[in-house]
Amino acid sequence: MLDRKSQTAERVDAAGLLDFMSQITSIHPKDELTFLCIGTDRSTGDSLGPWVGTMLKEHGITRVIGTLQRPCDADRLPQLVPAMEEMGTIVAVDACLGRPDNVGAYLVRKGPLIPAQSVNRGFPAVGAYSIAGVVNAASLKPYWTLQSTSLYKVMGMAREISNAISKQWLI
Repeated sequence: MLDRKSQTAERVDAAGLLDFMSQITSIHPKDELTFLCIGTDRSTGDSLGPWVGTMLKEHGITRVIGTLQRPCDADRLPQLVPAMEEMGTIVAVDACLGRPDNVGAYLVRKGPLIPAQSVNRGFPAVGAYSIAGVVNAASLKPYWTLQSTSLYKVMGMAREISNAISKQWLI
């Protein structure tokens, strides 16, 4: 996802993620939510989703699609799209490239995100809610940019997203 349509998403930090998840869990029962963590373990920048999925599983959240062990990548995502209606309310999580001043921030919204938009893959929009982590600045070479993104940055962002989600399960 690119953040060029950020006017439809709200830019938040870690505290904003917690508020966003609190709003979602006040509307939907926790057992109705499924976390679709999009990305691959083969690209540092695009590993945000699988890291979040893995951390959620470690926190005991079971309705998770996309982990480091079994990523929801460009091969697996198209197979899942037809069955998504049966998965409950989807919260889609993905990495994105954006403006330099947005790196490290999260773009959240009620509504879907378009996976792999920054690399023009043409996937359909997914999710009733979405969290896009801006892992690096957009460039003319998005694949290279994702490959050279700091793992430290991605891990920190994944931790913030998974903590915001997990805290709602303790309430």
